[in-house]
Amino acid sequence: MRAIIFLSALTLIPGVSSTVQDRPPNFLLIIADDVTYNDLPLYGGPNIETPNIDRLAAQGLTFDRAYLSIAMCNPCRTELYTGLYPFRNGSSWNHSAARDGTRSVVHYLSALGYRVGLSGKKHVSPAESFRFENVPGVPNPREVTPDPEFDTGAIEEFMSREPGQPFLLVTAFHEAHAPWTAGHPERINLEKLVLPANIADTPRTREQFAMYLAEIVTWDWEVGKLLNVLHESGRADDTIVILTSEQGSAFPGNKWTNWNTGVHTALVIRWPGKVGAGVRTDALVQYADVLPTLVAASGAGQGTQFDGKSFLPVLLGQASKHRDYVYLMHNNVPEGPPFPIRAIVNDRWHYIRNLLPERLYFEKHMMGGFRSNWFWESWLAATGPWTDTSINRRAVELINRFMRRPAEQLYNVADDPYQMRNLIGDLELSGVRDQMDAELGRWMQSQGDPGVALDTEAQWSAARNGKHLIPYRKQ
Repeated sequence: MRAIIFLSALTLIPGVSSTVQDRPPNFLLIIADDVTYNDLPLYGGPNIETPNIDRLAAQGLTFDRAYLSIAMCNPCRTELYTGLYPFRNGSSWNHSAARDGTRSVVHYLSALGYRVGLSGKKHVSPAESFRFENVPGVPNPREVTPDPEFDTGAIEEFMSREPGQPFLLVTAFHEAHAPWTAGHPERINLEKLVLPANIADTPRTREQFAMYLAEIVTWDWEVGKLLNVLHESGRADDTIVILTSEQGSAFPGNKWTNWNTGVHTALVIRWPGKVGAGVRTDALVQYADVLPTLVAASGAGQGTQFDGKSFLPVLLGQASKHRDYVYLMHNNVPEGPPFPIRAIVNDRWHYIRNLLPERLYFEKHMMGGFRSNWFWESWLAATGPWTDTSINRRAVELINRFMRRPAEQLYNVADDPYQMRNLIGDLELSGVRDQMDAELGRWMQSQGDPGVALDTEAQWSAARNGKHLIPYRKQ
C-alpha cells in the first residue's frame, strides 16, 4: 500500500500578508544545473565574468549561506518544489520519485490563482505531483554547441498571457551539467585558470574545467536574455526573480557529497520596491524554505505543512537571521555502491557523519563506465613515480580525501570553504562536535530517517516506482 502524505490547507498567520503588496507578485525562478556556487564571480570565482548575474545581484539580495539537502538534481529539485526534506517527500536518492500524494508548488500556487509553468529540465516525479504547464524554449544542447539557440517566444507568451493573473515560471537550464557541450572553452586561457583547492591540477582537468566554465558563461547569457524578456513583457516591476545555482559541479568533492561545495548554493532574489538593491545576507536558508516563502509573499500567509519556513522577513529587511541549522543527507545508490552520509551546518560549523566509513567511496559518473567527463584517470596517472612531485603528492591527497572518509568530519566552514582541514580530533572543539551530533540525531529521528538502511538498491528501486518501503510518520 502506498504511503499518503496528508497536507492541510494553508494556515494563515495574521500580519504576514500585510507586509506584501495588494496584488500578488509573479515569480520567475531561474535554476542552473550543477554550478558550484563559488565558481561564480558573485561568490569569489576568479576565472570568468557573469555580467547578467552580477547585475541581478546588484538589484537585489544575495544569500551567502543558502543550502540544499541533497547535492543531486532530482532530490534537490523535489525539496525546492515541495518545501519538504528528502525523507519526508520521498526523494532521498537520485532518479527516484516523491511519495504518492505529495503536493508541490503547482498545487499551492494554483490554488491561489497562479498559472504555474516550467521551461527546461523537469527531472521530478510522479507526474501527478508536478503538473507544471510545459513552456518550450530553454535549450538543451546534446552535441557540441558553441552558441545555443534560445527561442523565448513561448516564454514571452506565458508571461504576457492574461495580465491580470499572476504566474510562476520555472526556467530550469541545463548548464553546467556534464558532458560540457555549450559555450566557448577556447576563449579561456588554460594556463591562467585558478583551480579550486579540492581539484587536482592536471592538464586534462584544466581542459575539462574550462569546458565547465564556458557553460556557466552561456548560462549567464541565457539569464540576461530571459531577464530582458521579462522587462519587455511589462511584468518586471511586479515579479520576484529568484536565481539559484543548484548543487555543485561534477568534479570530485562537489556534487554527490555533503561537503560545502556540493550542498552550498547560490541564491539571489530581486523584488523591485520590496528588497534592497545590492544587499547581502548571512541568514541561513535552504531549499525547503523557498516554497513557504513564495506562499507567504503571495499574501496567503505561511502554511504549517512544510518542513521549511518562510524567510520573507529576511527579504523585507525585517530580520537578519532565519534558521539555526540546515540539514543534509546523501544516499549513494544508484550513483554507486552504498555510502550513506548525514550532515548539519550552522552559522560557523559543518559536521558530517559518514555512516559506513569502512567502505571506499565510488561514484559512477566520475570514476566508472558511466563517465560523461574524463579527468579522473589523469588524477590516477598523476600518482605514478614518473610524474612531477608536487602533482603526485597533491593528487594522492585528493584521491584519498575523496575515497577514504572517516566516521566524522568537522569543519570551520567560514575559514575553510573547501573543507581541507578536518577538525574532528581537536579536543577543544569536543563541545561543538557534541552539539552538532545531537542536533543531527534529533533531526534524523524527527524525520524517521533510518540511516544506513535507506541506502540500498531495494529502497531506491521501490521509491523509483512510488512504492516507498519505509513510510513517513511524523515523529
